[in-house]
Amino acid sequence: MKPIFARGISNQFRLTLAIILSVMLLVANDRLEPVRQSISSILSPLQYIANIPGVLLDWSAESLATRNMLAKQNKELLRQQLLMSERLQRFEHLRQENDRLRSLLGSPVHMDAKKVVAEVMEVASDPYRHYVVLNHGARSGVFVGQPVVDAHGVVGQVVEISELTSRVLLISDATHAIPVRVTRNDVRLMVQGTGEIDELELRHVAKSTDLRVGDLLVSSGLGKRFPEGYPVARIISVDNDDGQSYATVTAQPLAALDRIRYLLLLWPDGNAALSSVELGKPDAAAVEVTP
Repeated sequence: MKPIFARGISNQFRLTLAIILSVMLLVANDRLEPVRQSISSILSPLQYIANIPGVLLDWSAESLATRNMLAKQNKELLRQQLLMSERLQRFEHLRQENDRLRSLLGSPVHMDAKKVVAEVMEVASDPYRHYVVLNHGARSGVFVGQPVVDAHGVVGQVVEISELTSRVLLISDATHAIPVRVTRNDVRLMVQGTGEIDELELRHVAKSTDLRVGDLLVSSGLGKRFPEGYPVARIISVDNDDGQSYATVTAQPLAALDRIRYLLLLWPDGNAALSSVELGKPDAAAVEVTP
């Protein structure tokens, strides 16, 4: 008598087939990278289409804004403009004094870099990876390793590009590090992400290092990846535990990593003229590390 339901493929055969396919994918991982980039470029328009509902909602919200709200915002913007104008007047004096000092010391002047405003289209849903996707890609001249900042400080760097979009790894990611210096005493350190959106750590800091809570950390320019002088973080705790070989130093990023929407892509020192292949090569002071 034949059974009503035929017996399917055995579990041992399925397991063997899964192992063989896994090994084949591991071996062919590097060769599949061009295919993944091509697929990413093909799917880029879909990200724009998926972003349309959000754009429409934002447009509707702005259209429904009341006159009183707009008047209040206009008044606040005028107040901020006056404050910024006063600061610019003081900064102009400092700039002139700085130019005179540079001329005396024979130090080269840092020219203004090219900048492009980009909008965040997607935020990582994986809690173990901190990245965002921007609406500018290779077509706009974006390159791998390009520094990205917001209105308050360094946000991260571009790690992957397609024709229309780019992926930015945030400085809070556990695989990201950036060379910095303390503005108070010029001590040079390395700040690394912890996987927490509002916390960074300084590793292998000697207990004798002069660090204080509140010290401002800015990019040092080492590694030729991030331009010098951009704010990165502020130290929030320094613990010199006798049972540890190094001091435990924690810092808080100045960029609002949990609520970013508009970012600034930088082309420092004329890097826009270089190819993305050259700029993607690792250097002696690599800013992306593996734990």
